[in-house]
Amino acid sequence: MILRILLILVIIFSLTSCYANNLGKKQGKAVNAGKMVDPFTLDFGKVKQGEILKHSFTLKNDSSKTLNIKDVNTSCGCTATKVAKKTLVPGESTVIDVSFKSKGYKGQVTQFIYVNTDSVEKPVIRFTIKAEVVK
Repeated sequence: MILRILLILVIIFSLTSCYANNLGKKQGKAVNAGKMVDPFTLDFGKVKQGEILKHSFTLKNDSSKTLNIKDVNTSCGCTATKVAKKTLVPGESTVIDVSFKSKGYKGQVTQFIYVNTDSVEKPVIRFTIKAEVVK
C-alpha cells in the first residue's frame, strides 16, 4: 500500500514538474540525431535548450505468440509517443516514435517510455532517451 502511494506521488511530481517547465514556452526546432547505447536506449548527447528531440525505436516480436501492445506511457508529459502498429505476429516489428521537448530543462535529462504488452514473459518493455541540455 505504501509503495503504491509513493509511486503515485512520484508520477504526480514528474507530471507537475514537466508541465511547470513548459508553461507559456514556444516549441524549438526538431533534432533527429543521437547515439544508440543499446536497442532500447538512445543518447542525444549535448543539445540546445528548446530543441525537440525525436527518435523512432523499433520493437520486434521475438516470441512465438502474437504480441499486443495495450498502452504506451512516458515518465513525463514533456515526452510524447506514437505507435505505428499495436498487434504484432511472431517476427513482426513496429515503430515507436518518440519526441521530447527540452524547453525549460538543463543538464542531464533521462526520460522513459513504457510499452505495456499482453506478454507474460515481458509485460512492460522500457525504452530510454537521454540528453545533456545546454543553453
